Amino acid sequence: MTICPTPLRPALLAGLAALALLARPAEAAETYAFDKNHTQIHFSYDHLGLTTQSGRFTGFDGTLVFDEQAPENSRLDVTIAAASVLTAIPPMDERLKGADFFDVANHPEIRFKSRAVRRTGAKTGEVAGDLTIKGVTRPVMLMVTFNFSGPHPLGPVLAQYKDVHAAAFSAHARVLRSDFKMGKFAPLTSDEIDIRIEAELHRTKE
Repeated sequence: MTICPTPLRPALLAGLAALALLARPAEAAETYAFDKNHTQIHFSYDHLGLTTQSGRFTGFDGTLVFDEQAPENSRLDVTIAAASVLTAIPPMDERLKGADFFDVANHPEIRFKSRAVRRTGAKTGEVAGDLTIKGVTRPVMLMVTFNFSGPHPLGPVLAQYKDVHAAAFSAHARVLRSDFKMGKFAPLTSDEIDIRIEAELHRTKE
């Protein structure tokens, strides 16, 4: 006598499918570190309606956990040394480090930590995160363009790039400096600060 198995119910099928997904190896979101020689963090602002002035930060560190196939699984954590602000005008640099602005003696670090990543196009996305400056944390949205991922283009010709897997992004955001207790001279000098980031990163080796 042949015994026919009982048909599986839809709920049981769904449960088995979920178990199969859990048992499957997770997509490996890879960790990347900044190539600091080819990463720049710039800011710019309107000066009295006369010109656009700019500066940058030269000291920073952080990591990107990047899942190219599912960017929403990615996350970013960056720390910037506030005292590394550089405008190429020494008196301005000292003023920006002072209590009216970054107050680096009491708040040496600026930090951005992502909360969510959303793909908006084949090469674009949004990174929502929290930006902390001068002890104040505010939500900020980075608009990101994905430029590259793959073996470093210089790998075949320069030994230091051999076997290096690189990723590269461009990003921009706008913040109000008064939101971070740095509103002196606003709006004569613009409250709005435009941030632009050009980042090259290398996948870390376990």
